[in-house]
Amino acid sequence: MTQPLILAIESSCDETAAAVVRGGTDVLSNVVSSQIESHKRFGGVVPEVASRHHVERITYVIDDALTEANVTIDDIDAIAVTEGPGLVGALLVGVSAAKTLAFAHNKPLIGVHHIAGHIYANRLVQELEFPLVCLIASGGHTELIYMPEDGVYEVIGETRDDAAGEAYDKVARTLKLPYPGGPRIDQLAQTGQDTFHFPRVWLEKDSYDFSFSGLKSAVINAVHNAEQRGEVIIPEDLAASFQASVVEVLVTKAIRAVKDKGGRQLLLAGGVAANKGLRHGLEAACAKEGIDLVIPPMHLCGDNAAMIGAAAIHPYRALRYSTLAMNAEPGLDLK
Repeated sequence: MTQPLILAIESSCDETAAAVVRGGTDVLSNVVSSQIESHKRFGGVVPEVASRHHVERITYVIDDALTEANVTIDDIDAIAVTEGPGLVGALLVGVSAAKTLAFAHNKPLIGVHHIAGHIYANRLVQELEFPLVCLIASGGHTELIYMPEDGVYEVIGETRDDAAGEAYDKVARTLKLPYPGGPRIDQLAQTGQDTFHFPRVWLEKDSYDFSFSGLKSAVINAVHNAEQRGEVIIPEDLAASFQASVVEVLVTKAIRAVKDKGGRQLLLAGGVAANKGLRHGLEAACAKEGIDLVIPPMHLCGDNAAMIGAAAIHPYRALRYSTLAMNAEPGLDLK
């Protein structure tokens, strides 16, 4: 049986991306145009700037993806695109491009949830074994998702305030680190010590939910109090203390979820999956508990289109296509 070729497009935030994926697992091309340099001077992503960059880059990125894969649009079996969640103006660029290609070339259109994409990035590493639990950690999301079978999602835990990546960026700003701050906190933490002993927020006894706003406030207060007393804070120790708190909570709840749900695998997904502290923490805990841990390589942790192509294969085979009435959905639920 010939494996279908899917052209995938991702534009939910500040990366314009396109990829060609065969059969949901074989990445023939994965082109990402990053906007980090443009947003750096603002200290974060500016939605209007992101949208304009997507408009400028989308056609070139799609052309590059097809060229790198050595295929033409006629060879493509379906067009997949992130329909949400994300920045509405950014999403619209990708959705409009995908709908145009699908209409002009009479191809099936498949709308993909951005978080589903992050989950299925793991399928590009190894085959998924259900039931499984996935820990999503990114700038906009921190969730625990239970998947009893392929394409079925049950959100069992989520953040009640800040996402983990958001807390990283805000702490980085407090330390006056340049954008993007998350990787820099991780870098500093590698040589620091947990000397501040920041709180671990567990919430209710059986809850899988997360809360990082209190931890973020504790870090900001520690910095301000030290400044008022004229004390010098060691950035490496502050970063290590903050990261130790985040990692302990994420790892503990993820391991508990796998045990409670009888998961055969634990997946890590999202931009914070690139964090060395979190990777090491999960690797150690899973080795101790005998849990099969799957983590995507660094280049598949951030936003990319290969993950969208991987996530699209299940709805493609189930003939669950989107119509040309599909719109960008900035608050799309995972279901």
